[in-house]
This record gives sequence, C-alpha cells and structure tokens, in this order.
Amino acid sequence: MNVKMVTNTEERELAYAIRKKVFVEEQNVPLEEEIDQYEDECAHFLLFNEDDTPIGNGRFRILDGIGKVQRICVLSESRGNGAGQTIMNAIEDYAKKQDLSKLKLDAQTQAIPFYERLGYREASEEFMDAGIPHRTMIKDI
Repeated sequence: MNVKMVTNTEERELAYAIRKKVFVEEQNVPLEEEIDQYEDECAHFLLFNEDDTPIGNGRFRILDGIGKVQRICVLSESRGNGAGQTIMNAIEDYAKKQDLSKLKLDAQTQAIPFYERLGYREASEEFMDAGIPHRTMIKDI
C-alpha cells in the first residue's frame, strides 16, 4: 500500500468517490455535509493497494495552528489490514513537515480505539456530527 498526495482534479474525484461510498452510502451522511466548503483549502491523500487501486483517503488542514485530520476512510473490503494506519502515518508525516506540534480530529466513537492505538487521546465530551456520535481527539507530534 502507498499513499499519494492528491495533485489534480482526477485524483480529487477518486477521493470523493471513496468518501461518498463510505460516508454517504454506508453511513448515511448527507452528501452536502460530506463534500464541504473546506475542500479547496485541504491537503487530500489517497491510499492505493498493491494493484494501484484507490482504497482509502483522508484530508488535512491547518486550523488555528493545529493540524486537523479529517475524512479518514477505507473501503469496507480493504479494512483490517493496516490501511487506516497507513493513511494516518502519511498525514502525520506531512503535518510534521509543516512544523506542527499538535494534531486533532473528530473521531466517530466506534473508531476511538483505532485512534487511541495511534497515540490520540480523547479531548471532548461526545457530540453529534452528521447524525453520528463523535469525540474530539488530540495528539502531540
């Protein structure tokens, strides 16, 4: 598996297609909430499997001097083999190159154990986002 930073419209559309499949179709997030006004200011990342097929993605932006990790997802048939961690490692490496010392993300509560294994810790009470319970998590890098 390898992660590539999105550099063109075609790659961005591949990322959107994965997000639509996971968040909109699988989790019933409204499309207008999934693709939002921050797309152009984010760095987008695509995860490819060994056959060079896109299977996951994430996005990243800097907000008030903190790196904000968002939209981490992996197609259902590719989960459970380290794909999510591969995306997160690439985004964290990118954040370090931006001279950031802290990352945060809003984790779906079912994904909290995954992020805890990567060194994130809970930093908020539970809240709803797109009808799904979340908690903010942070990590010093």
